Amino acid sequence: MDYLHSLSKRALENGGDIYPLILPAELTSGTGLMNPSICINSDGKLIVNIRHVNYTFYHSEQKLYQHQYGPLTYVHPEQDMHLRTWNWYCELDENYQISKFSKIDTSKFDTYEPMWDFVGLEDARVFTWDKKLYISGVRRDTTTNGQGRMELSEINASDNSVSEISRFRIPPPKDPNSYCEKNWMPIEDLPYHYVKWSNPTEVVRVNPEDESCETTHLKDTINLPRDIRGGSQVISWNDHYLALTHEVWLFSSEVGRKDAVYRHRFILWDKNWNIVKFSNDFSIMSGHVEFSIGMVKKDDEFLVTFGFQDNVAYLLKVPEIVVEEMLNEGN
Repeated sequence: MDYLHSLSKRALENGGDIYPLILPAELTSGTGLMNPSICINSDGKLIVNIRHVNYTFYHSEQKLYQHQYGPLTYVHPEQDMHLRTWNWYCELDENYQISKFSKIDTSKFDTYEPMWDFVGLEDARVFTWDKKLYISGVRRDTTTNGQGRMELSEINASDNSVSEISRFRIPPPKDPNSYCEKNWMPIEDLPYHYVKWSNPTEVVRVNPEDESCETTHLKDTINLPRDIRGGSQVISWNDHYLALTHEVWLFSSEVGRKDAVYRHRFILWDKNWNIVKFSNDFSIMSGHVEFSIGMVKKDDEFLVTFGFQDNVAYLLKVPEIVVEEMLNEGN
């Protein structure tokens, strides 16, 4: 992987910085912290949601320890072979260190026996709509075939606890039998709207009251080299909309096994949802498995949160000029 094309290198060369997001080891038993998301709440605090899983993700870069399905292997430290996810609410101080943390209590709605191996709300984006705090991600444990559906949950954070106070399982806007809906990007200044697809751009509006979902904008496909998948929230920037998306390059390893590399790119829309610019693809920190699901603008910098190799959570401070340059270098 070419480090010269990594976002972290460009950020650091232009005055940015990188910060690990760490929870005490006694709370995680050494298992993975991954795919953090970030927002600024209605009180101006930096809030991060961190995905915690009950396994570690082993990636064999060479020929050793190849699994029949590829070089990516789940390692469990316990007998429970479900792949479980919990979400941790965190507040950051002015130095981007975690100053307060609490596991989100989901017991009000987790009253069923999971029916699939993947348990919990995965890759949850955190954001505010109408001054309320939400997380939204994919859940696959309510069906026997692992059918994934996006869910929207309102979160209440008090001094003593953080709890889920509502949950809405979002139906697909078109095909009710689609297998997996995931990586929808919430639009921060348009309550109850998501960018469902980036290319072609499809914007949907959800209604928790009548449990509906409808497409409000659908644009023509433009010439992009790969399937563009969702990433961060969609944020307003310079009278446009900006998001950090991802794509997955699938290939066969040197011993003929399935492998993948994650890449990202910035996409810029006008207010009518026409793509006006997109960057070249890039890695974040030159790893195989990198995934960003959080971005917020603070002063003249972007704060980008991402998971590395599905085991570590980071915050990357990216100067605004870097994003501008990368968009101008693209198309």
